[in-house]
Amino acid sequence: MTTTDFSRNPENFCYRHPDRMSFALCQRCQRTICPECQTQGAVGVICPECLRDQKKSRTPAQKRAERRWGRGGAVAVRAGSAPLTNWIVGITAGMFLLDLLLQQFGVSLTQWLAFFAPRLYPPFGAFEPWRVVTWLLVHSSFIHVGLNLLSVWLLGRLLEPMLGRWRFLALYLISGLGGAAVAGLLAFTTPVVGASAALFGMLGALVVIGRQLGGDVRGILIILGINLVVGFFLGGISWQAHVGGLLAGTAVGLVFSTTRRADQSRRQLVLLGVVVAVLLALLAVPGFLYA
Repeated sequence: MTTTDFSRNPENFCYRHPDRMSFALCQRCQRTICPECQTQGAVGVICPECLRDQKKSRTPAQKRAERRWGRGGAVAVRAGSAPLTNWIVGITAGMFLLDLLLQQFGVSLTQWLAFFAPRLYPPFGAFEPWRVVTWLLVHSSFIHVGLNLLSVWLLGRLLEPMLGRWRFLALYLISGLGGAAVAGLLAFTTPVVGASAALFGMLGALVVIGRQLGGDVRGILIILGINLVVGFFLGGISWQAHVGGLLAGTAVGLVFSTTRRADQSRRQLVLLGVVVAVLLALLAVPGFLYA
């Protein structure tokens, strides 16, 4: 097609503004729309007419969710595009494979990145604070990493579009920090690896947010309860890290659900800072108890 043919084709221009060229299509009707006419959807963009039709077809529960979260009907609360979740899954899987490769040469990433409480306090001969979050990147086996990353991907596709990537990242990391804090307090000399604490934090946040949206969270509570009980009775599982991640994630979920308006962003940051400060204080306690 020549440049002239392209410029004469009406399908290459916004259907509402014929003088504006665009390459974006409405994800529902496939008509070309310019940036002014685009509303961000769960995947791609939506034109004004399709957005209006989508609003008309909302259920009462969806309307309550949009009022409470201030989304204005632009994004449905459902699994959708989650680029940060994909990055987390990809990086964690890559770290596991790299660790397997380096072990053939006598180098262990797990040894350097796993959470091991004594490595946080100078009286024990080392100060390696990165371990409070890097332990989320290393796993003990293919089954361990496979199940954890599958769960991260499934939950992330629900939570990331709902919260936004930066809030989701904060939830993930703070949940990991919570798992490290409780594991250090209750299992001081036990090394811990895996993304399980972050997973429990995501489940805790999902319960809180689901309740705020008026949804039925009984299924999530059953899954959460089963996994907690399994952690108490099976060896090789740090139930302390699970409990810490769950508590931290629930706290973050409460912060997000009570500061969802745009004019509450500063309050949200302050409250998240308070949660992090409390967890850091808990991390400091074992240094005094076991010194």
